[in-house]
Amino acid sequence: MGANTSQVSDLCENQSLRTLIGTESISENDPFWNQLISFTFISPTSSEDSKLLEDAVIPLAKILIENNPRTGNFGALVRIFLGRTKELKISTECQDQLFIWQAHNALFMIRCLLKVFISEMTEEELHLQFSYQERAPGSYTGTEDLLEELMCNLVHLVVEVPLLDITYSILFEAVTTMLVLLSYQLFHKEMLRDGLIYQYLMKERCVSLTSRLVKTLLYNFIRQEKCPPPATHIFDQQSDGGGLLYGLASGVASGLWSVFTLGGAGSKPGLEQEQNPLPLSNQSLLLLLVLANLTDGPNDCPNPYRQAVTCFKNTQDTSSIPTEQHHTFQINFNSLYTALCEHQRSDQATLLLYTLLHQNTNMRNYMLSRTDMENLVVPILEILYHVKDRNSHHVYMALIILLILTEDDTFNRSIHEVVLKNITWYSERQLTEISLGSLLILVVIRTIQYNMTRTRDKYLHTNCLAALANMSAQFRCLHQYAAQRIISLFALLSKKHNKVLEQATQSLRGPRGADDSSVLPDYVSTAATDLVYEKYRSDCLSRSSHLHSWCVPCVSLCLGVCVWGDG
Repeated sequence: MGANTSQVSDLCENQSLRTLIGTESISENDPFWNQLISFTFISPTSSEDSKLLEDAVIPLAKILIENNPRTGNFGALVRIFLGRTKELKISTECQDQLFIWQAHNALFMIRCLLKVFISEMTEEELHLQFSYQERAPGSYTGTEDLLEELMCNLVHLVVEVPLLDITYSILFEAVTTMLVLLSYQLFHKEMLRDGLIYQYLMKERCVSLTSRLVKTLLYNFIRQEKCPPPATHIFDQQSDGGGLLYGLASGVASGLWSVFTLGGAGSKPGLEQEQNPLPLSNQSLLLLLVLANLTDGPNDCPNPYRQAVTCFKNTQDTSSIPTEQHHTFQINFNSLYTALCEHQRSDQATLLLYTLLHQNTNMRNYMLSRTDMENLVVPILEILYHVKDRNSHHVYMALIILLILTEDDTFNRSIHEVVLKNITWYSERQLTEISLGSLLILVVIRTIQYNMTRTRDKYLHTNCLAALANMSAQFRCLHQYAAQRIISLFALLSKKHNKVLEQATQSLRGPRGADDSSVLPDYVSTAATDLVYEKYRSDCLSRSSHLHSWCVPCVSLCLGVCVWGDG
């Protein structure tokens, strides 16, 4: 990179980068480092360009892997960044944009190199890359674990530095670098329970910040801050002599806007920016989910980050926090609920919703007590409705969320009291007015029918039937179209059930070969066939019993509300 770099094709020829990855050690006091991290760079403007950047970094990183044991330049770069993180909070308060910008550039370079390192070596080998030191006289002689220092400083940075326009980029890089360091699991089939990165996160330095880190990541998701545009006021020109630095900073601001929003080449300006304008929010949510799903520690020590996710409370809850609940904190449930309702189109937001409903009793009770549940349920139904356009994981999570919600009788009653108008995304029939309960039934039945003809996933089938069974006792005032679809589904499933029995009968009572009668008397052969048939028939009935257990009461209730209700 360096001050003169302007595009990806320049990276391999850039003199500053060649010096960094070369065979000569560079002292931490060398002015070279200020030059290296004061670069302007035309960042990628599309996914293809991002891939080009990664491809350009790979050969440079591989050369550094070879030379770093002799030079220790990578460790020096990390220490340059760590030295600046100690003053980041003060720099933010003083609006020192130049200092923050250079710290961001250093972390950006570290993150790009780490991504290659992790794909090329084990954690132990990565640890060695951090431990190599400059061999020249007066070199650094510290004995600290530099990889641990980096991880702990990233946690501190995310927790301590406030989210402002001038800090957005470095906070994004800090969260993303933590995700990169945690990505070792992608290269292993077995669960990593004792990796170095995992151990650092479970040590007291990081664990002591667990609740603050989880709370910060949640608030990043709640706030949904867009990437600040490349406005010139972010880097104010301090004096007449500040023209060069001002120009570099303005260039980086423009570049950061491009790399964050990844505007598509050849597309309308701002199209992809509108589709994905929230990089920090998305990355924070991903990091939160990764931390919450880390395995428990040795000796059955629970994952503190999962504990924090599962026991936080509402800011309006005045009850005292039990002493046995570690890492708990308070957060605004209303703001979190609103964010969850508005962003269910992404897998990670749906996974967070499932996690909270399944494991956080406080949040589940709050959601079920809301009088505007349609804001949460309708986006989930829309996911199931567009099942062909969603991946299977997203569909499963949405369905299990409905299954959890329908376990509550109050929810099952209240959804029939909520009237929706003009459901535009439901295309099979124009629904100008329908209850939330009837819409839920329609979408679940549509998912069942889609599964029967396309995916044929028995677990999806079971969960859909279970959701309908949970709701069936509270059916009332159903829309006539919903009642019709229930009866149609019952007729279809009964037809399939009878067909299975008919096939069983034909296969077991079919013509026997000529030799069959010579082996056993007719009455013995017939008795054996009848016995096998009855056993097979019993198995078929057993497998379909769960179907009838909800179909019969559902249809009975449906007929009742069609006659007596106002649906």
